[in-house]
Amino acid sequence: MNYHTNKDNIYKLGSILTSKVDSTVKLVIVKYYQRIYFCVELDNLTKKHLAYFENELNPPLLDT
Repeated sequence: MNYHTNKDNIYKLGSILTSKVDSTVKLVIVKYYQRIYFCVELDNLTKKHLAYFENELNPPLLDT
């Protein structure tokens, strides 16, 4: 098995985007690991990380 971190993400860390399930909540990508984006809500950065696959996210609103 290969346990190396994949670098095939299309969204940069720090990008602001929304999920397809709830497009009213803005998310910030804080980590990418093994094809999973870990995000936090922009309004509450201390909340628990939310995990999303690439196809569950809308394109970024703003690239940083």
